[in-house]
Amino acid sequence: MARIPEHEIERLKTDISVQRLVEARGIELVRHGADWIGRCPFHNDKTPSLVVSPAKNLWHCLGACQTGGTAIDWVMKSEGISFRHAVERLREGVTTLATGDGVRRSTVTKLPAPVSTEADDKALLHQVVDYYHDTLKQSPEALAYLASRGLNHPELIERFRLGFANRTLGLRLPEKNRKTGGEIRARLQAVGLLRDSGHEHLNGSLVIPVWDEHGDITELYGRKITPNLRSGTPLHLYLPGPHRGLWNIEAVQEHREIILCEALIDAMTFWCAGYRNVTASYGVEGFTADHLAAFKRYGTERVLIAYDRDAAGDAAAEKLATRLMAEGIACYRCRFPHGLDANDYALKVTPASQSLGVVIRSATWIGNGAPAPITTPSVACDSAADVPPTIAASPAPEPAPEPAPELPVLAASPLPPAAPSLPVEVDERELRVTLDDRAYIVRGIEKNSGYEQLKVWIKVQRAAYLHIDTVELYAARQRQGWCRQASIELGLTEEAMKEDLAKLLRVVELRQDELIRARQAPKTATAAAPEVSPEQQDAAMALLRDPALIERIVQDVATLGVVGEDHNALVGYLACVSRRLDKPLAILIQSTSAAGKSTVMDTLLALMPDEQRVHYSAMTGQSLFYLGEGDLKHKILAIAEEEGVRQAAYALKLLQSQGELTIASTGKDPTTGKLVTEEYRVEGPVMLFLTTTAIVIDEELLNRCLVLTINESREQTEAIHRRQRQARTLEGLLAAQTSSDIRALHQNAQRLLRPLAVVNPYAERLTFRSESPRLRRDHAKYLTLIDAIALLHQYQRPIQRAGRLEYIEVTLADIALANRLAGEVLGRSLDDLPPQTRRVLGDVVTYVEGCQQAQGLARSQVRFTRRELRDATGHGDTQLKLHLARLEDHEYLIVHRTGTRFHYELAFTGDVHDTHRQLIGLVDVATLDTTTTADRSGASRDRSDSGRGAVGAVAGEHRSGVIAAQPNDDAASSVLVAARPSTTHRGTETAPSHRSEASYRAMRGA
Repeated sequence: MARIPEHEIERLKTDISVQRLVEARGIELVRHGADWIGRCPFHNDKTPSLVVSPAKNLWHCLGACQTGGTAIDWVMKSEGISFRHAVERLREGVTTLATGDGVRRSTVTKLPAPVSTEADDKALLHQVVDYYHDTLKQSPEALAYLASRGLNHPELIERFRLGFANRTLGLRLPEKNRKTGGEIRARLQAVGLLRDSGHEHLNGSLVIPVWDEHGDITELYGRKITPNLRSGTPLHLYLPGPHRGLWNIEAVQEHREIILCEALIDAMTFWCAGYRNVTASYGVEGFTADHLAAFKRYGTERVLIAYDRDAAGDAAAEKLATRLMAEGIACYRCRFPHGLDANDYALKVTPASQSLGVVIRSATWIGNGAPAPITTPSVACDSAADVPPTIAASPAPEPAPEPAPELPVLAASPLPPAAPSLPVEVDERELRVTLDDRAYIVRGIEKNSGYEQLKVWIKVQRAAYLHIDTVELYAARQRQGWCRQASIELGLTEEAMKEDLAKLLRVVELRQDELIRARQAPKTATAAAPEVSPEQQDAAMALLRDPALIERIVQDVATLGVVGEDHNALVGYLACVSRRLDKPLAILIQSTSAAGKSTVMDTLLALMPDEQRVHYSAMTGQSLFYLGEGDLKHKILAIAEEEGVRQAAYALKLLQSQGELTIASTGKDPTTGKLVTEEYRVEGPVMLFLTTTAIVIDEELLNRCLVLTINESREQTEAIHRRQRQARTLEGLLAAQTSSDIRALHQNAQRLLRPLAVVNPYAERLTFRSESPRLRRDHAKYLTLIDAIALLHQYQRPIQRAGRLEYIEVTLADIALANRLAGEVLGRSLDDLPPQTRRVLGDVVTYVEGCQQAQGLARSQVRFTRRELRDATGHGDTQLKLHLARLEDHEYLIVHRTGTRFHYELAFTGDVHDTHRQLIGLVDVATLDTTTTADRSGASRDRSDSGRGAVGAVAGEHRSGVIAAQPNDDAASSVLVAARPSTTHRGTETAPSHRSEASYRAMRGA
């Protein structure tokens, strides 16, 4: 229900005399002091008990009634009508409300009816719309709502016959217990204006009628304007039945280019800003057959879809564009900032004529190929960033079709033509303009964050004369004062200074608009992809098609300085490749300080393109939320140290699990200065790359990441020393010169990888351990590792298609390699002890065994202190304390207290030197190999080429196609990798090869 404004109620209470209302009923009043008294008409009053106080304009019955109040209360009591009806009666200015001595409960309305009982349904709608229209013009509440939405254009209300339903229509109709009242109410119910309850359907709403080309009303839209409505109250109302017609049909008749909004409020926003070729759907799914029929009937050639910038609006725009393009209508998408519609954007960025013009000029082409030729006179522009906030009024030649052209500017413009060219120099600090013999310098333009103000510092010099001042260019009094003072100091007329300031103002406005649009443009956290020459692209393609691709990756990482970490380097490289998948892997490299974890991380990141990775040293708690919406999508987010993201750990976990982040934050609107709620969104997926020196890793982070542990053995340290010494030799210096070429080669190869889908025809036959809930995520990591291997070899196998889906298939070789790597990586992550603690346990066992031999004691008799162990092993006290505490927790050590000293006893009885990886329940690839091609769901033997040799599942196999761990070799030894030539690759027409399975069977048989 539309609320009666409080000030209107107060006006009626004070302006209308209660004394005159009482006397109008024929009640004789006699002065009694400052008041008047008479007989109360509301009970059998034998002695005067009705008191009227003119000073307060109130009445009161001192007798049996004990009632009283204002002029409104008198009309309600005497007429037996409602509060709103009484207000309407008083608004009509009727003072002779009734006559006679008694109170009548009349059922005949006292207000003139706005509709005729003889009118047909069409005329009835017109009469109600006319009544609503008159009501709006007299309603301060409705007019204030239009102003708050920026719809206070002087022609809007009359042009579209806008109205306001404030519940007074029913008060003016005959009551339903009268024949005439029952008939007219039944007809209004039939057309949908009244509900079955008798209430107005559009009560409390701004009413927007929709007219057809014949002048008939086909639809009424109501928008509730009362704030703080009851929860669940619909804000948008229409007449019952399907939507008919379209708003502003004249625009479709007169223009070949139409702006199509999601809602009528948005469409009126464009109309008020000067863009009259606009219409609207009836909501996000409200594009009707009537819209399409009108577009086709009147020859619409191009539609600018200006739906809301949210998920629903984007989806509806794509769906609508497909429908319109099927009819030969070209489509563009007007993109507002995320979460805004046309009206919100026009209110935030003023003036609306400029801000909406920028949106129109920067609209993006939807579809493939070139759009249909456009005959509408327009001015073509290269990009939205190059266009000043003015639109030329004169027509220009039609732009030539291009694959993805920028939207030409509308010919009908509400703005004046651009200013003439001036000699302008601009840098980050100031703007310089020369006008005849006067040189101007303007500073501080960048401080004006909105279009509503333009306060700047201006310096003007003419020969030896100078004038410097700060002025608000949008304040007439300040401009006038500046011109007066400058004319005095420069020796010119005030009119000359006004002319200079007018020219200068236009130039400054253009610069301000450029700065504001630059701030509002999406920001990217990474650099754009560099130009790749044909020679570089051929070399990158050769790498991706190399049968020995895995071997080359391992060798190149070793060449760049990573010693003895072949498994870790390969897993890390594949994890980086997984950024192209929908569910990428995450990597956490764990080691003590100075062990080389940063070397591994930095080397792998250097092989990835700069524009596809984001590298930070640390992140604050909410920093992720304020990145650009697409800055991390399918990229690598690398953090130098896990400690640096403790505050952002929650956001990282959400980004890794859900693939996106959203946050609602309060900020200040740059235009109004009011606090508003803004939604920030960061899209994933993202590949996460971390390092840590922590011994104890957060469980939530641990089960989301593949944990790679650096080899910290003495043998590894010696191997690194040899490599460091070799780097000082001539051979080492020459090898270092090739490092940049290796990095560039891999970066270009990574740019060529496409985000294809990966299908695993063997997926249902794979196995994994299942005794712990955490293994659910480890299993997902294992499957993703297989997908990453297949994706890396996409140029060595055919691309399959199923409908619109492009995909490649996993081969047995992919699974075999994934099994080997998963056994090394996931197997270690499932162990009870971290590798550092296991090494300390080995040192303890060695020390105890030495004591046994030297002293001739049993193992249970050997006691030692932390200091004795520290002296014997060389471990630091802090690290040793942590590791011994963990061994104590696992009951591998027993602590004995003697006075203030602690002695340890070794309780571990296993073989600490057994470094064989943990078994994680993976299927033997040989069992998968027994499956025939016909048995594989969705697979075809003609689609199974791997492009390289199969990878064995047994550590002892070192034949071609095997990558195997060698636990007894030197720690610096490399993983053996070999591969076979490929006969097929993407884009070839040759028959797919069967050598993947055949080679694998031959190897197994050998």
